[in-house]
Amino acid sequence: MKKILFLSLISLLLTNCSTNSINNNNPYIPNYSFSISINTDLAAYNNLKFASNGIFYSGVGAKGIIVFNTGSGFNAFDAACPNQPISACSTMTINGINAVCACDSEEYNLFTGLSSLKYPLKQYRVEVSGSIIRVFN
Repeated sequence: MKKILFLSLISLLLTNCSTNSINNNNPYIPNYSFSISINTDLAAYNNLKFASNGIFYSGVGAKGIIVFNTGSGFNAFDAACPNQPISACSTMTINGINAVCACDSEEYNLFTGLSSLKYPLKQYRVEVSGSIIRVFN
C-alpha cells in the first residue's frame, strides 16, 4: 500500500512540473520561428544594460520585437498589438515601461505583458550570457 501511495505521489509531481513554456495562443499573431542575439556592448543596444529600458528590434516576429530590462532579467515581446489583427497600425511603440498600440492606444506593461484587454503581449524566450541576449521562439 505504501508503494502504491509513493508511486502515485511521484507520478503526480512529475506530471505537474513546469517546463517554463510560454503560452502564446493568440489568434491575431502567427507563430514565427527565429533566434537572434543582441550584444548590449553595441551602442544601439546599450540602453538594455539599465533597468526599465527597452529597445525595438525589427525584422523578426510578426511586427518586430520589444526587448525590456526588468532589473532582474529580460522580457521579450512581439511588437504586434495582441488584440488587433495585423495591419498598418498594429506595430507597438515603447513609452517608458509600457508598449502602446497605435490602433487603439491600449498600453501594455513591459514587466508583465498585461493590459486590460483579453490577450497579453506575445512573449518570447530569453537567455542571457554576459553581454549577449538571445531571444528565440
